[in-house]
Amino acid sequence: MQTQGLILVAALTLAPFAAQAQSIRLLRDADIENGLTELARPILTAAGLSPRRVRILVVDDSSFNAFVIDHRAIFVNYGLILKAETPEMLQAVLAHEAAHIANGHIGRRIQNMRSASTAAGLGTALGMLAAIAGGGEAGAGVAFGVQSSALRNFLSHTRAEESSADRSAIGFLTAAGINPKGMVDLHRIFAGQEALSASSQDPYMRSHPLTRDRMRAAEAYVASAGNGPATNPEAAYWLARVQGKLSAFTRAPSWTKRRSSSETYADVKRMRLAVAQHRQHNYGRAQKEMQALLASRPKDAYYHELWGQILYENRRWAAAVAAFGTAAKLAPNEPLILASLGRAELAAGNPRAALKTMEKARGLDFRNATLLRDMSLAYAQTKQTGMAALVTAERYALQGRLKDAGPHAKRATGLLAKGSPAWRRAQDVLIAFEQDEKRKQK
Repeated sequence: MQTQGLILVAALTLAPFAAQAQSIRLLRDADIENGLTELARPILTAAGLSPRRVRILVVDDSSFNAFVIDHRAIFVNYGLILKAETPEMLQAVLAHEAAHIANGHIGRRIQNMRSASTAAGLGTALGMLAAIAGGGEAGAGVAFGVQSSALRNFLSHTRAEESSADRSAIGFLTAAGINPKGMVDLHRIFAGQEALSASSQDPYMRSHPLTRDRMRAAEAYVASAGNGPATNPEAAYWLARVQGKLSAFTRAPSWTKRRSSSETYADVKRMRLAVAQHRQHNYGRAQKEMQALLASRPKDAYYHELWGQILYENRRWAAAVAAFGTAAKLAPNEPLILASLGRAELAAGNPRAALKTMEKARGLDFRNATLLRDMSLAYAQTKQTGMAALVTAERYALQGRLKDAGPHAKRATGLLAKGSPAWRRAQDVLIAFEQDEKRKQK
């Protein structure tokens, strides 16, 4: 699948399952993640969770699924997002996953992950799945590998947990002023799948076992509550924007063009058409759509970022730096935008400025493997070979490639000032590599 404008980040593999790894990739895009955060914000707040700390990340998978691994992120397949017919349905999914976090259902998983990773010094940074890793430009994904059967067991919830999460989710939705009917609509999608074999069931059904009692409970609650609130116009907009950008990058440009006339929101329509023209290598038409889009929404950081992405992929480095720079001024703490700005500065021949920008981005999102790759190039171009070796070692470590990380970490420790923070980081990776080698020899 071509994902120009969305990013594939690197992979981390849990050591016990490295032999038969199956990748799960994330589609990283600042605009999409921002829209999902807006949809999730009232739910997370109602659940007592911080919208700034719990990230909503998109999995590069067209099937219907969502899951949580730890308390820091909710993972949603892009297929589920595109299939959501209303914002309430998607928000019901987010509320259900938030309930697993708020109700403590993932405590056992965190302990299992810590047990699976013995990388001293990196602790949970290596034990926690790299899907929580940051992205970079809009259009790729992150991957971590585990054996498929182990992953399925790892993600599965008990029926008691599911019922508990449903009750809490409905409470969160109600407290947030969101019609809980989305939960009933969600359950109805899976009605009848219990009779299917596990291999034929939807992935969401396999990890979230549904019972008739759960459906009846949700339906009874909604019926007793009477007519819920109408759809929030802002929620409807954010769903359209998220779905619009996802579909523009994951479906054929011809499909996007054919359906553009049905788009309710003028800015989303122009964004979708700009992406379609860009993917068909029609820079002139993409530019025309983007100029009109930016004229209508000059303060929208994420549309400036999209324009920067189009310029960058057309090798217009200076213009891309300007566009990303505008986006960064409008959203100064968005690490994905900063990472893109740093990449453009590097391509434009200014590695020192790029490093300054990239270091800020990494301070906000230290697990961005794509950013680490770019930083290694910038350090090399500025003759900082020790730092180049260090970030290369850290990038491989985040991908679970400790065998590759070890030599770079060893080189970094020989080049960096002994006892310095950077030297200690290199030591952490080196120790992780050595322990991994010892474990393999047992």
